[in-house]
Amino acid sequence: MPLQDMRLYPSWMVHSDTTKYVWHQRMKNIRDFSLLKVYIATRSFEGIFLRCLSDDEKDQAMEEAHSEVCGAQQSGPKLHFRIKRMGYYWLTMVKDCIDYAKRCQACQFHANLIHQPPEPLYPTVASWPFDAWGLDVVGPMTKSSEAAANDLAEAFNKTLCSLLKKVVAKSKRDWHERIGEALWAYRTTVRTPTQSTPYALVYRVEAVLLLEQQIPSLRIAIQEGLTEKENARLRLEELEALDEKRLEAQQKLECYQARLSKAFNKKVRLRSFQIGDLVLALRRPIITTHRTGNKFLPKWDDPYVVKEAYTNGAYKLVAEYGLRIGPINEKFLKRYYA
Repeated sequence: MPLQDMRLYPSWMVHSDTTKYVWHQRMKNIRDFSLLKVYIATRSFEGIFLRCLSDDEKDQAMEEAHSEVCGAQQSGPKLHFRIKRMGYYWLTMVKDCIDYAKRCQACQFHANLIHQPPEPLYPTVASWPFDAWGLDVVGPMTKSSEAAANDLAEAFNKTLCSLLKKVVAKSKRDWHERIGEALWAYRTTVRTPTQSTPYALVYRVEAVLLLEQQIPSLRIAIQEGLTEKENARLRLEELEALDEKRLEAQQKLECYQARLSKAFNKKVRLRSFQIGDLVLALRRPIITTHRTGNKFLPKWDDPYVVKEAYTNGAYKLVAEYGLRIGPINEKFLKRYYA
């Protein structure tokens, strides 16, 4: 940079419209700079001289180091480190490198899925045990779409399918014959959230299993000596305490959900959008477990404009060409930087 041409000096070293205080602050730091031949340079903490760049030169340096022949499409901090290793410097290079990498089109469309949850966990608790039931159909889903179902039903189906796949034959065609066994196993197994079996929450007594008949348990041995009248009285006493047992189960369920929420919310990184914001949506079909399609396809679509915002992180989107999408959960969205 020729010493005589002040137009080519970095803008932050030229006395323009800055206030007097800011200008004096800059002058205090002038000792950090020196003149090497016809270029202004500064010494880094490692003792290496770095050339100071003007506004036009810093834009060219970021473009070359990020996306041109010597670029590796790296993030902002790594881009700053790369430019610094090349021997260049300007005052706001960290912020400028982060902003430049954030607005890179290729990096935005090929970025990985954001795994940090954008919203706190909102546990769903029924007002009374068995007050609401979730129903769903277990069956194959098409690749292009996925049926919308209640979250409770989806969680139950996951457990049910996990049981079925272990007992069905190799042909997998007898699942409808085995579903009764799987349901019975589920209902007679203690669930961690309630610390009780679903069967006991309905009938207040544990089911008599086949093994207890083959190898008599103490419970069976005691009940065998009871008369029909004593057995009926004992059963009525158990039914009278059923509501209390259900309330205890509900309290345990709420404590369990509170523990889960506390652990889940530690990982939350709040992310929300306003109407009119530009966002990218995960490419459909939304499958986060494995890659679909060509491996060189971008992972994110369009950008879209947020048309409507709902509670708990759901949004309706509209593309520039009029395509409407939604509602879609915000965990499948990320902000777009034009």
